[in-house]
Amino acid sequence: MKKLLVTLTIAVLAVSCGEKTDSFVLNGNLRGDVADGTQVFLKTAGENNSVKEIDTVTVKDGKFVFNTPLPATLDPYYVFIDKIRGNMMFFPEQGTIEMSAHKDSLRNVTISGTPQNDMFTDFIKGSKLIGEKVQSIQADYQKAAMARDTATVKALQDEIKEIQEEGKEFEVNFVKENPNAVISGMITNRLFQNNLINEEEINELVNILSDEVKKTASVKSIIEILNKNKAISIGAKAPEFTAPNLNGEPLALKDVLGKVTVVDFWAAWCKPCRNENPNMVKVYDKYYDKGLSIIGVSLDRNANEWKEAIEEDGLGWYHVYNEKDVQQVAKLYNVTTIPSTFILDENGVIIAKNLRGENLENKIAELLN
Repeated sequence: MKKLLVTLTIAVLAVSCGEKTDSFVLNGNLRGDVADGTQVFLKTAGENNSVKEIDTVTVKDGKFVFNTPLPATLDPYYVFIDKIRGNMMFFPEQGTIEMSAHKDSLRNVTISGTPQNDMFTDFIKGSKLIGEKVQSIQADYQKAAMARDTATVKALQDEIKEIQEEGKEFEVNFVKENPNAVISGMITNRLFQNNLINEEEINELVNILSDEVKKTASVKSIIEILNKNKAISIGAKAPEFTAPNLNGEPLALKDVLGKVTVVDFWAAWCKPCRNENPNMVKVYDKYYDKGLSIIGVSLDRNANEWKEAIEEDGLGWYHVYNEKDVQQVAKLYNVTTIPSTFILDENGVIIAKNLRGENLENKIAELLN
């Protein structure tokens, strides 16, 4: 439930937009006891996850004003108050932006005055309504859990799932109704990163976004991943690669292709990978003579541990490992979690992905029997 509340208030990612003008004005109003002279910092995300400081002003009578040149891109800006926890986010676009919050609750900031900030505020208002529904259930859920009232717990869990689905529908509909909003690109990115909707639905949302929003970093990162996914989709030719084998000699994928080939991304430190290895050994021993080939691509950072795991688990197939860049091949295949497997036909075309256990054996049997 807590995770839902956090995600519905949207963790803001860096975005970009092409609008260029001279400056913007940000009028800030801080409620609560904030001493005159307290520093207010304006910051944004820099390169390599760094923080870039933009400007600094001071508080007078609970107010502060930034009159700051507009950036070339519409990356979100963040306002920090000295010695006060939290920050306030807004979009630095041309015009006068009004910002108001209590010093003890910066997350409940209200922002208005320019189109992007108005749309962002509309989204936050809708998200809060969903969050409030979850909060209203929390106390009852905790009481039922403490009392071990399983029937009530189950009913409340079902209700929470319904609210989660409502929250997802709200976000999807917001994007569809506000294709010009930069926040819509951020929402789409979050839905994508958290696997809340499938790839087809993500493509649909990306396609309706305005050209300006498609230029933002949030959306550009989605498009980049989608393009990579096309390169490793079922029916695509598997990306070719060459990497050092157990003897440190170059080994190419094209040189190990069998009638069926499994490209297995794994590591010695990966417990699910090691748990799957006995099944891989069983399948390999059963179908090796019928044309099965396996090439293990290691993401280990220690060559000795890699070799020891191969020996301990009895992995008698091809192996490659690039100590200088363990992600080299993984990047080609857009692998972000392991174990990950790709099943190829004799021409190196991907015919299945991420099959394990009985499903893997059944697929190999289907192809080679």
